[in-house]
Amino acid sequence: MTINRLNTTRARCTSAHLATLAMIATLFISACSEYIPISSGALDGITTSTPTQWAQVATTEIIQLETTVDEPYSVNLWTVEINGDLHIFAGDNRTNWVENIEQNADVRLRAEGHIYELRATRITDAATFELFAQAWETKYGNRPRNENVDETYLFKLRPR
Repeated sequence: MTINRLNTTRARCTSAHLATLAMIATLFISACSEYIPISSGALDGITTSTPTQWAQVATTEIIQLETTVDEPYSVNLWTVEINGDLHIFAGDNRTNWVENIEQNADVRLRAEGHIYELRATRITDAATFELFAQAWETKYGNRPRNENVDETYLFKLRPR
């Protein structure tokens, strides 16, 4: 086999492998996009008054959260309820939505087609974080990876 022919065969194999990987990634993302924090823009749905009890919303495994600084930015997240308040968690990732909340604490949450207008407040209290970690483990089966409240971004969601 000549060098040129060998290089052509390698190029075809590499292209075929890349095409296959791209197809698998696309299928995974489209099938699991609800479970991965992929960002998008403004949320649509029925704006609903904030419930007095979050029990029904808290059982929803994944919610969408919209933050706004210059333009709406939304992401899929997990949430837990502690003492009647919903909480969202970014771990120790200072994500775009965390940065947005730091500039504008007004957020919108979508669950089951309803939009709730809320305000996010960062939690820095270790006792509250422990309650959160227990609720997280109960709902999702594991505790947060980083439990240092000073290094993580935990937010309580309350009515505006």
